Amino acid sequence: MENSRDQFNVIVVGAGIMGSSTTYQIAKRGHRGVLLEQFDFLHHRGSSHGESRTIRATYPEEYYSAMVMESIRLWEEAESEIGYKVHFKTSHLDMGPANNEILHAITTNFQLNVIPHRVLDPSQVHEEFSGKIELPENWIGVLSEIGDIVKPTKAVSMFQTLALKNGAVLKDNMKVSEMEREDVRGGILVCTENGEKFWGKKCVVTVGAWMKTLVNRVTGMVLPIQPLETSAIYWRIKEGHNSEFTIGSGFPTFASHGDPSIYGTPSLEFPGLIKIPAHGGQPCNPERRTWATGHAAPILDSLKEWIRGRFGDRVDATAPEMVQSCMYSMTPDEDFMIDFLGGEWEKKVVIAGGFSGHGFKMAPTVARILVDLAISGETKVADMKHFELARFEKNPKGNIKDYGDRVDLVN
Repeated sequence: MENSRDQFNVIVVGAGIMGSSTTYQIAKRGHRGVLLEQFDFLHHRGSSHGESRTIRATYPEEYYSAMVMESIRLWEEAESEIGYKVHFKTSHLDMGPANNEILHAITTNFQLNVIPHRVLDPSQVHEEFSGKIELPENWIGVLSEIGDIVKPTKAVSMFQTLALKNGAVLKDNMKVSEMEREDVRGGILVCTENGEKFWGKKCVVTVGAWMKTLVNRVTGMVLPIQPLETSAIYWRIKEGHNSEFTIGSGFPTFASHGDPSIYGTPSLEFPGLIKIPAHGGQPCNPERRTWATGHAAPILDSLKEWIRGRFGDRVDATAPEMVQSCMYSMTPDEDFMIDFLGGEWEKKVVIAGGFSGHGFKMAPTVARILVDLAISGETKVADMKHFELARFEKNPKGNIKDYGDRVDLVN
């Protein structure tokens, strides 16, 4: 460890969207950083790959809406530095029964924080989207102009490239086996299974579905994070209607609140297909995934019924055209987990995980928070009480909310 090339201001473990954007922010601020990834860069074994993620501000919680708005600015800033686009603008439509608690919380949040939106009845939704979206009589739609789509793999690659351009070191196939405090020099020593060692003043851990395992191995602490295997499901748009479901035609990203919870994006990544999955999955071990898509079967009948009801004969609801496997990392309250590891690690190790299937869009803002915490020990970007580990000591279910779970667990 006498080699200064292996000494850093901040070591980042995990090169998904959170770790890659954090390493970019570290390097951009002039600090020496290294990004360690246990697999190949841009692998498909975690939660940061694929072709589309939604950017939306329609949250019941005002702290997420504020983070989304800041993230949009940061997405655009990074795009201006790299010279190409990774996110594409459209609108966003939330829909569901008029008495749905989440929809009411979303509109209340928007009103209190003066976020532009419109509440539409079924006839207004029909008119707004030229009959392409139909709502039942007792439903409403909440339309926001913030409904962008991000290309995930391209976005991760962008942040890694910008990190390199700003002087960061990137190393893949570096699975962390040990983390130790160095009392003589201070800081953290990170060791990998292939024998490499890295010393840093601070360390940020963003390993997604592997967070619970890694933290337990290093500290003995058991974090309340449950990996879920979920499915991205694509359906065939019927002939003659392809152009109606594109961003160019004004088609929105969307979320449907109820049972099941459904979301989707305009036709973009695969011509002629539209992404319409359910927001949920089944518990899994990230080291022993089946990669099978059979866990989607229990919700397919509900999805088919929903598609027929919303899009009529424009989308073929007979069977999915394609199903892809992905993962969520769930916390009991579906809020992020961002905090210092504490204990003997004090403020030298920051962890960020449990993004619960909705964190990707906010990665640029989360990165700012993580670098603030690692470098200065505090942040003003967001109120960290919502994300602290101690909330689970007060209540095993975490933050108390006035509405139910949004993710469906398939057992």
